[in-house]
Amino acid sequence: MIHYWLILMCIAVAIAYLADKIKQPYPTLLVVAGLLLGLFPIPALHDIKEYVASDTIFKTTVILIFLSALIGDAALKLHAHELKDNKRSILMLALLGTLLTFVLITALCYTLLGLSLQNALVFGSLMAATDPVSVLSIFKSLGLNQKLSVIVEGESLANDGVAVVLFKIALVTTTLSLSGVLSGSFEFVKVVVAGMLIGLLFGYLASRITATIDNYLVEIGLSIVLFYGAFEVAEMFHLSGVIAVVFAGLVLGSYGKKIGMSDLTLEKMDSFWEVIAFIGNAIIFLMVGLEISNIDFADKWFEITVSIGIVLAARFVAVYVSLSMDHSIPQAWKPIIAWGGLKGSLSIALLLGVAPDFEGRDLLLAMTFSNVVFSLLVQGTTLSWLVKILKVR
Repeated sequence: MIHYWLILMCIAVAIAYLADKIKQPYPTLLVVAGLLLGLFPIPALHDIKEYVASDTIFKTTVILIFLSALIGDAALKLHAHELKDNKRSILMLALLGTLLTFVLITALCYTLLGLSLQNALVFGSLMAATDPVSVLSIFKSLGLNQKLSVIVEGESLANDGVAVVLFKIALVTTTLSLSGVLSGSFEFVKVVVAGMLIGLLFGYLASRITATIDNYLVEIGLSIVLFYGAFEVAEMFHLSGVIAVVFAGLVLGSYGKKIGMSDLTLEKMDSFWEVIAFIGNAIIFLMVGLEISNIDFADKWFEITVSIGIVLAARFVAVYVSLSMDHSIPQAWKPIIAWGGLKGSLSIALLLGVAPDFEGRDLLLAMTFSNVVFSLLVQGTTLSWLVKILKVR
């Protein structure tokens, strides 16, 4: 099966080369390529399509390997002092904003689209998160105000963990009751706080070990052990592995880099995880493109179109409500933060890990993929115009 992955990587590298030539963020072209591969019958890719349709492949490869890598890479790029300086805005968006987005999308999909409660909850949790890799690549190319960039990037990193926890709760929720809501709220707090503590502990230990080493190969290897180890230990105790990776990465990226990494190690480590994140995104987008060929969109266009409107409306409401008490945020920044809440590989990766016999999975996959496509192709490519109109740069 190795040659299947080699073919996908060849396609991904070619897309990245093209993106560099036309000065476009590679996630945008990756999602286009995935869509084209899925929609058009290509005989040479028939066997690959059957291969990626395996649920085992999705669970073990997409979730286990790439999710930790994508989150860890994003966490390493943010520094604690920048997050601390903007903690109020980031926390309001990542907590209140994510929860409000989740509730609004769930309620509107349940009432307007007639989705089952469980499917509405699952879709709400998938759309509550903004993708750190997509956000980082788009915002980096715009050269925006540093404070604005840190807020958006910090939110996208923090709300991933919150959304993953909501997603796991949604998968087992079929009815709503007061006791169920209280139990879910307790479970949410438990897995988030405990996952955070595991990440902090692992990040601190890895940072102290790094201080005794001056070999970038060993230190990069240690970061691999850190991210996957923190994820696995947290998940073993039924806690949030994503939250653990986020905080482990933040500690290593701030404290660990400060006390124990040379300039050479910093450069090599950032480059290594950037490559791994690229591979992860490439494989996820291409795999979902191949998977999408098995879905019949013919009777789903109404749900897809309405869901895009619901997601956008919920995002704008959540941003404006969350930042209403923060007077340090200029009014011109709010539409950029709202429009820049891009979706990406995380939402798709989570849904790909759901068993194929999950009721409503095809509709959820079609809606999720369509929202990601809209987010990257429409919001991602028009964000620079909005920045110019509002004169934020």
